[in-house]
Amino acid sequence: MKVLHFISGGETGGSRKHVITLLSQFPKEQVSLAVLQEGALSQEAREAGIDVHLFKQSSRYDLSILNKLASFIRENGYDILHTHGPRANLFGIYLKSRVSIKWVTTVHSDPKLDFMKGGLKGTVFTRLSLFALNRMDYYFAVSDTFKQNLISLGIPGEKIKTVYNGIEFTSHKVEPLSRESIGLKDNDFVMTMVARLHPIKGHEIVFESIKKLDKPDMKLVLVGDGLIKAELMEKAQSMGVDKQVRFLGFRQDVDSIYAASDLGLLASFSESFPLALLEAANQHIPLVTTDVGGVKELVSEDETGWIVPPGEAEALSSAFLKAYNASKNGTLKEMGDKLYQYASDHFSLKQLYKETLHTYELVKIGKN
Repeated sequence: MKVLHFISGGETGGSRKHVITLLSQFPKEQVSLAVLQEGALSQEAREAGIDVHLFKQSSRYDLSILNKLASFIRENGYDILHTHGPRANLFGIYLKSRVSIKWVTTVHSDPKLDFMKGGLKGTVFTRLSLFALNRMDYYFAVSDTFKQNLISLGIPGEKIKTVYNGIEFTSHKVEPLSRESIGLKDNDFVMTMVARLHPIKGHEIVFESIKKLDKPDMKLVLVGDGLIKAELMEKAQSMGVDKQVRFLGFRQDVDSIYAASDLGLLASFSESFPLALLEAANQHIPLVTTDVGGVKELVSEDETGWIVPPGEAEALSSAFLKAYNASKNGTLKEMGDKLYQYASDHFSLKQLYKETLHTYELVKIGKN
């Protein structure tokens, strides 16, 4: 069995990490990765020993690469096309019509919100994305919430498999990043949020929540890049919290940043099952997260973190204060150790690989 994974290649968030960690578990001759552009994803995939192929577009609307992709699939005898993200899903319609192949996708985000604040173009792309979703043979949902989202779109539940994200948990924490190197002090209370800079991630709500508490030693580290970076930097300044916020951009030392932090943070309005939270758990730090995706499968309230409703600054402030006080009285570290133990027992990369492989085998022989 041979599987071709197809993704645009510009991703810097959770889907990037998911694809690289999953494919690295398969024998090199069994899976390949096709991308439309070079970037952090393709670079990291090659470093992980993954078979990567570039089908470079002259623009986002260059469709000439589709014939090349179709020929590539036929010549290399792939049995399954596994797409990730709206652009790859849309191109999959053409590929499926030209090649005899099973087509599956992983749903990493809510397709109704992928083009949030995209205006008329966003509305058109959302409709195209939903059109593509209804033409696949099988679906991986990275949380039960996303499975229910797909069912609400008319996709039969028997064609959807919930497979939670997983990572390779380590037995020891990594060496922490020097706080001084990013302008922080040893006695600061540091919250780290790893997320692309996109409206759906809730950065502005976090700024509002920090402002309400008025604690200068509470610092927010933002890891990730995106189109609204300038807008967010201006917002932090206008709200008077810019001295508490560090914009680090895209980083490849996320583990070291988490290891230097007191708390992992997710403030999204919608998510699947965020790998960023597992990465925080691997470094023994507890979490504050909005109630999205499958986070309740990971976080136990007041034991390994706190869960709050999306978009509610007051609730987020309350959770921040609880974490801040727990840090000061010495109980926060114990919560992080408990989270690590639970996460490493239930969300391993090995489990993700086994369930994905089994599903591929069923899809190939037409039992799904």
